[in-house]
Amino acid sequence: MISINDLTVSFGGFDLFKDVNFHINDADRIGLVGKNGAGKSTMLKIIMGINHPTSGIVTIPSGCKLGYLPQIMEHAKDKSVYEETLTAFSELKEAHRQIDEIGEQLATRTDYQSTEYNKLIVRLNELNELVALEESEPVESQVERILLGLGFKKDEFSRPTREFSQGWNMRIELAKILLRKPSVLLLDEPTNHLDIESIEWFESYLKDFKGSIVLISHDRKFLDNVTNRTVEIMCGKIYDYKVPYSRYKILRAERMSQQKAAFENQQRMIDKTEEFIERFRYKPTKSNQVQSRIKQLEKIERIEIDQEDLSKLAIKFPPAPRSGQVVFKVTDAVIGYPNKVILRDSNMIIERGEKVAFVGRNGEGKTTMMRVLCKELFPFDGEATVGFNVDLGYYAQNQDDILDKNITVYDTLDQIAVGDIRTKLRDILAAFLFKGEDIDKKVAVLSGGEKARLAMAKLMLRPHNLLALDEPTNHMDLLSKDIIKQALMAYDGTLVIVSHDRDFLDGLVNKIYEFKDGRVKEHLGGVNDFLARKRLDNMHELERAEVKASVPEAPVKATAKNTDSQQNTQQSTPKAPKLSYAEQKELARIENRKKQKIAKLEEEIASMEEQLAAIEKELEGDAKPDNLMKLSVQYEEIKNRLDRKMDEWSSLA
Repeated sequence: MISINDLTVSFGGFDLFKDVNFHINDADRIGLVGKNGAGKSTMLKIIMGINHPTSGIVTIPSGCKLGYLPQIMEHAKDKSVYEETLTAFSELKEAHRQIDEIGEQLATRTDYQSTEYNKLIVRLNELNELVALEESEPVESQVERILLGLGFKKDEFSRPTREFSQGWNMRIELAKILLRKPSVLLLDEPTNHLDIESIEWFESYLKDFKGSIVLISHDRKFLDNVTNRTVEIMCGKIYDYKVPYSRYKILRAERMSQQKAAFENQQRMIDKTEEFIERFRYKPTKSNQVQSRIKQLEKIERIEIDQEDLSKLAIKFPPAPRSGQVVFKVTDAVIGYPNKVILRDSNMIIERGEKVAFVGRNGEGKTTMMRVLCKELFPFDGEATVGFNVDLGYYAQNQDDILDKNITVYDTLDQIAVGDIRTKLRDILAAFLFKGEDIDKKVAVLSGGEKARLAMAKLMLRPHNLLALDEPTNHMDLLSKDIIKQALMAYDGTLVIVSHDRDFLDGLVNKIYEFKDGRVKEHLGGVNDFLARKRLDNMHELERAEVKASVPEAPVKATAKNTDSQQNTQQSTPKAPKLSYAEQKELARIENRKKQKIAKLEEEIASMEEQLAAIEKELEGDAKPDNLMKLSVQYEEIKNRLDRKMDEWSSLA
């Protein structure tokens, strides 16, 4: 058990933490949550001993092995993926060296009864136990299993690590941590550079992990699926909930509501008591009662409301100018770079108003297609055209490289703003939580979340009718992600987004393009529909493989007739039995009913979407307070019905 006792961290007179206490117990799965800048990453660094507190101590039991994955790290560049991953077994390699050394000593020594000889025997047994434990599964198998799970292909094992992006090198570091089998995992946003399939594998791995986990993540579903306890850092204090994230949100709201109600009740009682004291203070007949009330006030334990950081983004994308019906079209395109083709025979069509997600493994071409959309890259063959009157706003994944680190937050917008918008730069920055002295900060000192917000603020400087966002939520806290998601849902232009965040994509996109094995495949519907179909497809592929393997070919009995003819008949595909007229008629009737059902569902879906749009318009206007709740309830009811209808439509279509 790790104990954090009376921890205080101060910077220049500001307390990041103040007398913080909590414990990490065996098998705890803790989600460490809080706003950007609350001190989550600092807490992990203090537990690791990288940073030191102003006061207080962290107690870690002897024999407790920590595994730490930071947000940003240095990567080796002189080894292959496989060789670098093997360095995780340096302790095992050292154990083998010591075993050989002790073996040589024992072979030459004759002082069998001495204390030194006995110590060598004890140490040898300890090392043999360690080796037996580490090699219960062959090292090569362990490395291969972890690397494949994290998304590497076998033919990539021999490639130098310098050829891989920071995201892929982060996976190598994660693989090394997992292979060391630590007692406690400290993970700082581990899913930022993982694709959806790798996230699901990682979830499964962490569920089976025997030790403790302290996890910082902005992926709500990942937190819910992995954690069983939530520790919130807010305004320098710790609030500990023994539940996963979604349940914590409910309990936190209940706690704040109960605390506020108790405070208000106590304040009313205090006000009445003070009023009584003032009224009868100088009346002799009431002196005993007055003194009693004064003593009562002195003894009362005052209820305090926990200070809460209520600052949040307040953004709304400008109305989108009208573009042509087809916003982006790719026809039989071959796309890539001079030394490598990434995509072949690619076809894609994105129409006005659609909200589209690009998903797939890292390196499969999602960002490459984004570059084609932005006209930074052109196909070797085929066509890729941007539609009429399309005004593109692009959010790139590599904000650290794009933003100028040597200028201030304000100058970042001021350099590209034109016209009347220059008078509103402070308002725009305030909406993205850059207030007061924050706007004069150099970009170099901003956190990952602050850089993401600044890059998003740049998109507000002019009205775009196409937003292309490449991993926009990396490093953003959960509240900021929710607000940006709501703003994008209300955005009336076309949206193309690359993201691995299932919760962020859920309800936001209505079409998905999957990038896999150099091809692009279109999927209609949301991300949950896509994932359900993917799991179903994988099951069908598995079943087909099992059936094929389990059904042996029937032996063919030889006869005096033509053997070649028999072999040709045996190898030909059996024909399906011909349907009778009645069966064909029944099949046609079923298909016709299915088409009618689909058409009816499409009408109902269109009607509900119109109702939602009308409610959204009314909510954006000056709706009366007593009408807001009614509209919100009505909106949720229609949206739930719409989700059910969409699920039904997807299953039929």
